[in-house]
Amino acid sequence: MLLAAAGTTVLAQPAAAAGGLTPVTGFGSNPGNLSMYTYVPAQLRPGAPLVMALHGCAQTANDYYANSGWTKLADAYGFAVVFPQTSSANNSLSCFTWFSPSDTSRGQGEAASLAQMVTKAESLYGSDADRVYVTGLSAGGGMAANMLAAYPDLFAGGSIASGLPAQCATSQTAASTCQYGSLNLTPAQWGDKVRAQYPGYAGPWPRVAIWQGTSDYTVYPVNATELRDQWTNVHGVSQTPSSTTTLSGSTTLTSYDDASGKPAVQLYQISGMGHGLAVDPGSGAGQCGTAAAYFLDTICSSYYTATFWGLDQQGGGGTDPGQGGEKLPAPTGLAAGTTTDTSVPLTWSAVQGAASYRVHRGGTQVGTPTATAFTDTGLTAATSYTYTVAAVAADGTVGTASAAVTATTSGYTATCTTASNYAHVTAGRAHTSGGYTYANGSNQNMGLYNLFVTHTLKQTAPGTYVIADSGC
Repeated sequence: MLLAAAGTTVLAQPAAAAGGLTPVTGFGSNPGNLSMYTYVPAQLRPGAPLVMALHGCAQTANDYYANSGWTKLADAYGFAVVFPQTSSANNSLSCFTWFSPSDTSRGQGEAASLAQMVTKAESLYGSDADRVYVTGLSAGGGMAANMLAAYPDLFAGGSIASGLPAQCATSQTAASTCQYGSLNLTPAQWGDKVRAQYPGYAGPWPRVAIWQGTSDYTVYPVNATELRDQWTNVHGVSQTPSSTTTLSGSTTLTSYDDASGKPAVQLYQISGMGHGLAVDPGSGAGQCGTAAAYFLDTICSSYYTATFWGLDQQGGGGTDPGQGGEKLPAPTGLAAGTTTDTSVPLTWSAVQGAASYRVHRGGTQVGTPTATAFTDTGLTAATSYTYTVAAVAADGTVGTASAAVTATTSGYTATCTTASNYAHVTAGRAHTSGGYTYANGSNQNMGLYNLFVTHTLKQTAPGTYVIADSGC
């Protein structure tokens, strides 16, 4: 899957989306010449969130509808999904034009058309304008990042799968540099690219999930690191992870929390996965999607993105689908007990009227106990995890989340890895700034960011590496 068309290849005009998709016309002036399709579940609930999902190159809205898993989640949680579609009339490979300022700037081209679709969908389906989200794959991921930058007032969150930082390229010629290499910008310089898209906007900023395979040779993994740098800087948080979690599908999740302890940016790195959207076919609650070209069977990225955004809750942290009761107050006294290398015990004070509780780790629900205690298991040694808990009433109404608490599992075995600076950055052991490479955590200068400088890094704690060239 290429992101920017090259040469003279011309694809046939994509066929109209079919199946459960509904074409929508008359959504605005449509300066970007896009088509709008929507999926509306049978049990659409009033005031539900709205998700916009952008396909990759050589794909259609129907491809994304059929394979991404978003329809299963829409059915489960009762929200509508907008599936925009571009065509070969815009780009010979039917890519969203993520690299052209005339299509990515606020009020212009494809970006304006996408914003008009959101307004139309909100009107048609009574969606909550404060809970609108955008996600995309590859070129669609690059366009999603640009939409978050150009319309931060429109979107509460975004998810970028195998995509590019906002405003990484501003011409088709420059697109390849972004895909296959690094611009060697500092986090502040990446953040400035976002802030320049809507001058004077001071927040709140969208919460961002980033998905990347470590063996992606179409959009190199350094793009995920640069996306992390960009959006943590925009949020004003550190590039050092607040927590690191191991998930299924050889996936490592690093979270970057804001001052309240809520994840502002999450980076999901899937070991060995190539270019595509991570899916996990199956009937389980955490499974979704269908394996196909550029839909890769590893982990259900759409499910984890949905829970990160809170789509499994109604309102700002609110109620279950179909319920409309009064929210219970936040539990108090949330505390972590003595941890082991694989578990964290939690306790909190009872909330009057609670039938059960929901425990979230880093934005993902991990337990639904009826008692005021829960032990989270299967964790990674010497790793920090952040938890919140909310009370659930007998009618299913989910109350306000508690203040967050962070706990660290015990034990740690130091490991050493010898590799090039490029490989260290790709694997998440180091980061770049100004053309140089720095070890994560210690920020030791490792020299130029390239394939020819080699170092041994010793991991002394989760997310922390030191240079150990003299021996490990």
